Amino acid sequence: MSDKATIYDIAKKLNISAATVSRALNDHPKTSAKTKKRVQEIALELGYEQNRLALALKSGRSNNIGVIVPRIDINFFGSIIRGIEDELYPKGYHIIICQTHDNEEKEIQNINALLNAQVDGIITSITKNTQDVSVFERILNKNTPLIFVDRKLDLKGASSVTLDDFKGAYLATQHLIEQGCTRIVHLTVLNYQAVDIYKKRLKGYKQALEDNNISFDEALVLETKNDLSGGKRAAQNIFKLKTRPDGIFSSSDFMLLGAIKELKANAVAIPQDIAVVGFSNEPFTKFMENPISSVDQCPLKMGKLAAKVFLDQINNPELLKVEKNVILAPKLKIRDSSTR
Repeated sequence: MSDKATIYDIAKKLNISAATVSRALNDHPKTSAKTKKRVQEIALELGYEQNRLALALKSGRSNNIGVIVPRIDINFFGSIIRGIEDELYPKGYHIIICQTHDNEEKEIQNINALLNAQVDGIITSITKNTQDVSVFERILNKNTPLIFVDRKLDLKGASSVTLDDFKGAYLATQHLIEQGCTRIVHLTVLNYQAVDIYKKRLKGYKQALEDNNISFDEALVLETKNDLSGGKRAAQNIFKLKTRPDGIFSSSDFMLLGAIKELKANAVAIPQDIAVVGFSNEPFTKFMENPISSVDQCPLKMGKLAAKVFLDQINNPELLKVEKNVILAPKLKIRDSSTR
């Protein structure tokens, strides 16, 4: 057909009314399954395409949801997105993915673009530098569901799905202590005080030390970039310590990998000399020569639960202003890097 097919073309072919075709295409409950099936078959045959914008204006929904993450090329955030998609695609939703690269200005631009696109909800993990909460309040003021994953802000009306980072760090540090470690370095990110998850991981580390009567030593908390080069520099600083540590708990698998490479290059045996545990359970941790122990953040489950919170709110308007804060229990994956 040269012209675009319309509902009137479908109606003529089936000898039914255009109103019946419209109800069938919109899955109206009073339209029989047989009619819906025939209408969909003819619509496909004629190449009919529904006008999504018109449908959105009529229903007040776009069936699009915005997802904002710092980076999509990290397994953790990629798995969160997959979990969201697994839950929402079967429900007819389309995902618009944005990334901020931990830049607050990009975060604001992404949110404004998504709101202008009339998304039905926004699931986001904030940047390490987020200060301006007004753009998030704008989401809530438009009665658009806002769900934080992993990194969050405490905003009235916003929901969240996060990990118990304190407990994850506690489990990792406790495990190292049980392996005989008494001088444990904690690797954390630069400016960790600005990011809640890293503050909680430090608190969990400190609590495990305290519960085992091990004095906390500020010199053993090393801040560095959250990448391989940062881990390498942290390991070089470990060699400068007066007393060599016998354990490392890192708040990131990537930092730990860089540290491990540098330690091994200097003939430090792992776990015999220094036992190590990371955080995130990145895929590479399982495939190392000495597989790395790590705290599993359950990102797939995190994404699925965030999507379910969104569905609850969008389908039950009375729940829109009801905050739902889901906290997942971490799991420590114990492997060769920490087992003595």
